[in-house]
Amino acid sequence: MDFALTEEEQMFQELFRDFAQNEVGPLADTLDREERPPLETLKKAAEMEFMGLPFPEQYGGAGIGALAYCLLVEELAKVCLATACSLGIHTSSGAMVIYLNGTEEQKTEYLVPLARGEKLGAFSLTEPGAGSDIGQIKTTAVRKDDHYVLNGTKTYVTNGDIAEVFTVFASTDPEAGGNGITGFIVEKGYQGFKVGRTERTMGIRGCSIAQLFFDDCRVPRENVLGGKDEGLGKGVEAASKTLDFSRLSMAATCLGAAEGAMEASVRFAKDREQFGVPIAKKQAISWMIADMATEIEALRYLVYRTAWGMEQGEQYTRLAAMCKLLGSEVACRVANKAVQLHGGAGYIRDLPIERMYRDARVTRILEGTNEIQRFIIASDIFREQDLHLEP
Repeated sequence: MDFALTEEEQMFQELFRDFAQNEVGPLADTLDREERPPLETLKKAAEMEFMGLPFPEQYGGAGIGALAYCLLVEELAKVCLATACSLGIHTSSGAMVIYLNGTEEQKTEYLVPLARGEKLGAFSLTEPGAGSDIGQIKTTAVRKDDHYVLNGTKTYVTNGDIAEVFTVFASTDPEAGGNGITGFIVEKGYQGFKVGRTERTMGIRGCSIAQLFFDDCRVPRENVLGGKDEGLGKGVEAASKTLDFSRLSMAATCLGAAEGAMEASVRFAKDREQFGVPIAKKQAISWMIADMATEIEALRYLVYRTAWGMEQGEQYTRLAAMCKLLGSEVACRVANKAVQLHGGAGYIRDLPIERMYRDARVTRILEGTNEIQRFIIASDIFREQDLHLEP
C-alpha cells in the first residue's frame, strides 16, 4: 500500500495550509478570548468551496475524497481546534448524515446548500439523559396527519446556535428502544423549535455548543431522514454510519492539533535558553520532542490508512474508532508535554500553548467518548469469535 500523497493532494494540502495560516490562525486567540464562533472564517471557507469537500459535485461538493478532506481539518486544527471542529462537524456530521442516509429529494434540498456552505449544519443526538446510550433517547416524535410533532431537549450540539439545518434523532416507538429511533431534518425556523443557551466551555471556546428545545415542533413527514416510510426506526443505523466518518474526521483534527503543539514546542525549545544553551540541547527536552514526533507519525499513518480504506469501499467502523481513540490520546499527551516543555510560560495565556492544552481535552469526549471507542473496537474483535459484548 502506498499512502504517499498524490500531486493533486499535495496541491490541496498547500492550499489548505495557506488558508489556515493566513485566515484562521490570526483569529484563534480572539475567538477563544471573546468566546464567539468563527462565522467570518466559515464564510471564507465557503467561498473557497471547502465546506463540502468529500461530497460529489452533483450535490454541491468538490468530490475530492476523504483523505483530502482530512488534510483540510488537519491544517485547520494546527492553528485553531475550535475552527476545525466547527467546520468539521458541519461537514462530517451535519451534512454527511444526509449524504449517507437521505433521499435524493433531501440531498437536493438540504445537502446541496450545506455542501456549498450556504447553510450550516448540526447533528443533534445527545440529550441530558442519553449520550453514549442512544437507546435512552427521550425526545419523541408523534405522527399527526402529514407531520410529526417533536418534543424534547438536545444538549451539547456543536454549531447549535449558528446552524440552519439540524438532523434530530427522536423516538417514534418508545417501546422498541434503539429500534424505534428515527432521524428528522429540522430547519431552524420551524415553529416550536428553539435554541437554548450556549454552553461556556473549558476549551474550544470559539465553537458554538448549545441546547435545543422542541415544544410541539411540527416537522413534515417528507423530512424523515431516509424517507417518510423507509426511514422510520433507522435512526441508530443512520447515526452509526455517520459517526464512523465523523470519528475519522475528529482523528484528523487531533492529528493537526498534536502537530500544532509540537511545532510550537520546537520553536520554543530552539529559542529558550537555560544554563547558557537552548533547552533543545537538553536530553530531557529533546526526548519529549522525539516522543511527540513518534506518536504523531503513528497517528498520521492510521488516519491516512483509514481514509484510504474508506475510499476503497472497506468497512471501517473498527478503524474509525481506533483513529478517534488514538488521535485524542495523542493530542492530549502531546499538548500536556508541550505545556511542561514551556514551563511557566506554558501556563500563561500570552502563548497559544495554553489554549491548545485546554482545547485538546474535549477530543476524548467529542464524537463518542474514548470508553465507547474501546467498546466498539473490542466488540468488533469478539464478534468475529461469535461473542457479544455488553456496554
